[in-house]
Amino acid sequence: MKKGDNAKGSKPTTQSMADRRKFLGGAAAGTAALAAPMIATAQTPTRMRFQSTWPSKDIFHEYALDFAKKVNDMTGGELRIEVLPAGAVVPAFGLLDAVSKGTLDGGHGVMGYNYGKQAAIALWTSGPAYGMDANMVLAWHKYGGGKELLAELYNGIGANIVSFLTGPMPTQPLGWFKKPVSKVEDLKGMKFRTNGLAIDLFTAMGAAVNALPGGEIVPAMDRGLLDGAEFNNASSDRLLGFPDVSKVCMLQSFHQSSEQFEITFNKPKYNALPAKLKSIIENAVEASSSDMAWKAVDRYSKDYRDMQAQQGVKFYKTPDAVLQAQLRVWDEVVAKKGATNPLFKKVEASMRAFAERAMKWDMDTNNPRRMAYNHYFARKAPAPAKA
Repeated sequence: MKKGDNAKGSKPTTQSMADRRKFLGGAAAGTAALAAPMIATAQTPTRMRFQSTWPSKDIFHEYALDFAKKVNDMTGGELRIEVLPAGAVVPAFGLLDAVSKGTLDGGHGVMGYNYGKQAAIALWTSGPAYGMDANMVLAWHKYGGGKELLAELYNGIGANIVSFLTGPMPTQPLGWFKKPVSKVEDLKGMKFRTNGLAIDLFTAMGAAVNALPGGEIVPAMDRGLLDGAEFNNASSDRLLGFPDVSKVCMLQSFHQSSEQFEITFNKPKYNALPAKLKSIIENAVEASSSDMAWKAVDRYSKDYRDMQAQQGVKFYKTPDAVLQAQLRVWDEVVAKKGATNPLFKKVEASMRAFAERAMKWDMDTNNPRRMAYNHYFARKAPAPAKA
């Protein structure tokens, strides 16, 4: 046995005793740590009350709920957004004021409903957008200066909000009518519903325009207060009951070919949120935008098919002469508004410059989809009839 080994019966060395005390002490500390109860630090969630501008049965309200769910899920409950339908707290057209004053913490709507406060706000949602679709308008908004211009517009009217745009909408139909619209003259004297700068467009084309929120349109048509109306898309129109009061829908129009949704927050309440939650909201807005666009393709196409097969709706393509007249009249509307509203002119010029570049790229780059569709499906499903 080597010198220094601790043989049986021999006394432990000073060093070995020190090592044992160190080991036992560490083990005891570990045991105590395992035995100690864990103290949960529960955090009270931040709650926000939103309202949409849509009836609860509309797919648009579903989109608002989808956004709220994404935020609630992504924050793990740290932020909880509750979304109420139109009219639960304020009328649909009163959403901006309610959010600005803090009556509501936020809302889901469209900027065209704020047209009466500053006409330039409706440039995002009304008109032909110089050929751009809604997704391209969102590109202009995020990367082409639109976001900064919108903030300037809201500051100019004292709106105490933070705005996010989301959800590119497909081209909206000309509308629902008693009989097909075959020429521009058919619109003259017609009692017609629309909103935003489309009010100016259809008024200039001879219609008597009434701007009603979504939930009031079909009842007004049923009572004969409207001869025609537009809202938005196959699913919304079907859910709101348009096929119950009309069997004629005219597809394609330049009055609202680039609309998108707006999610608003009361500015003080949004600014009080931690940076982490603000970041989650911004990313949830963009995730909702993509999800809404994908859901729309699925749901709108089904309802478009089913309204024809099950409810006897006939869809017609708006005549080119009517579309061309819309473009001519739109130029007059824009020139008139810009002559008296410097901010309107500033926004319009920015959008036009972006569109000239983006549209050239888009048209030169992308395939003609109608060609591919005709190759595979034209013999099975005819295109909408001509009026």
